[in-house]
Order: sequence, then structure tokens, then C-alpha cells
Amino acid sequence: MAAWLDHLRVERGLAANTLAAYERDLAALAAFAEKRKVPIVELGHKQLADFVGSLRDRGLSARSQARHVFSIRGFYAFALREGLAAADPTENVRPPRAFSGLPRYLTPPQVDALLAAPGVESGVGLRDRAILEVLYATGLRASELTSLTLEGLDLELGVVRVLGKGSKERLVPLGREAQRWTRRYLDETRPLVARDVSPPVVFLSQRGGRLSAMGLWGIVRRHAVTAGGERVLTPHVLRHSFATHLLERGADLRALQAMLGHADISTTQIYTHVSRERLRQIYDKLHPRA
Repeated sequence: MAAWLDHLRVERGLAANTLAAYERDLAALAAFAEKRKVPIVELGHKQLADFVGSLRDRGLSARSQARHVFSIRGFYAFALREGLAAADPTENVRPPRAFSGLPRYLTPPQVDALLAAPGVESGVGLRDRAILEVLYATGLRASELTSLTLEGLDLELGVVRVLGKGSKERLVPLGREAQRWTRRYLDETRPLVARDVSPPVVFLSQRGGRLSAMGLWGIVRRHAVTAGGERVLTPHVLRHSFATHLLERGADLRALQAMLGHADISTTQIYTHVSRERLRQIYDKLHPRA
């Protein structure tokens, strides 16, 4: 198992979060094998089918079950190729079909209300306003926002350099409003909390450390409540809003793919479904004979 994870990290360059997910999936399979006193590389088709069934019994979503199956398929393909397993027992193991729902996104007025929610009279409020502006202006993932470095931020050119999934670097434009609020934060707030040991990232916690993913989620949710929105609002909804609004205003799908950092354009194409759904809603609401 360790050899496969090393292969994914070194040779395929997968992101830390993806590796952690694979490791959890394989740990669950290893525990399953240990309980049956069978080496993990000697599990058979019937036993793997039982394992997949146990995922359903544990209440995992269809999407999570499918990810487990994808993980163990990769593991056994590697084990077979390296001579660690005599056969691939996953050949006929099928994951449940996951429903591919449309991503949730905010309307432009909802975004405006959210961005205006932080009280910028305080240092924390000014930081939060800059964070929300950058999230919506760039569509960055939560991990990309918290890892954004000072070196990767160019306020003169209005771009950010992002290290995304698989350690792939990309440039994303930064709008004028996001530039303005980020510059204010860097001038007025960050120097007050930064310490000699602070990481060289743009957005710091109140103690001068790296802002955690949970801390970022808390910021978004807190201001969503202030704006009259939902408590379950996440940073990813702002990413979906960024993509949806750009596409609705005529953005090229390939350009959107590059800005979002999607390896496959099929991932980006879900936003065309969102736009079609929006068009349908407008038609049903406004057409006199709808």
C-alpha cells in the first residue's frame, strides 16, 4: 500500500488532499482484509464486492462509494503490474452510479450582499472582505486561496499565480475590486498580525499563522449569515458562482477551464448545464406563452 502511495506522490504528482483521500480508502480496505485474516493483495472478487457493499451499509454516498472503487482499482492495477498480486480482482466490481447534480451558485445580488457583509472598519473585517473578493474574482479552491503566496500575487498586472491540483501552476486574472481590497488589506491589516515566523502567504489568521481550511469556511459562513444567506454556504459555492457568471456573460469554455485549473474540459462543461437551466428558468418566467 505504501509503495502505491509513493508512486502516486512521486511519479504522478497528485495533490496532498487527493493522496490523503486515497490513503483513507486503502486503510478502510486494509482493515476489511485484516478482519478476514487475508492479505490485502489476496482478496478475491467476492470479498471486494462485499467490501463495496459494506460502504453502502455504512451510509456512504454513491459518490464516496465510487471514489473507493476507483482507489482500489488503481491499487490493484499497480500491484499486478509490480508483481505484488497474481490477479486483478476488481475487473467486474462496479461502483454505484453517482447522481451528478448541478453545482450550487449565488445570483449576482446575493454575491453583492455577501461581499458587503464584513465590517471593514476592523482589521479582521478588512481581511475577510479581501478574501471574499478574491474568491469570487478568481474562482480559487479553498486550499489554493489559503496557500496563495505574496510572491504569487501581482497587483500591478492584476493576476495571481496559483499552484493547483497535481502541482500544476496557472495564472488567473484578478479584478479591479479584488485588487483594491487586497491592497488595502496588505497595507492596513497584514502588517499588524504578521510575525517573523509567519508564512509568506497573503492571508493570515488573527495570530499571524496560515489560515486553515476550516477557518476559511467559517469566514464564508459567518458573513453569509450576516448577508441573510444560508449557514451551509462554502467557499466552493463562490467558485461555482465565478464560473457560472463568467459563462453566462459569454466567457469561452476553454478560457474558463484554464482559469479553474480543470485537467479535463468535461469537468468545466457542467457549467453549460447550469446556464441552460438558468435560461430555462428565465424563459418559463418571462415568456408570455411558456
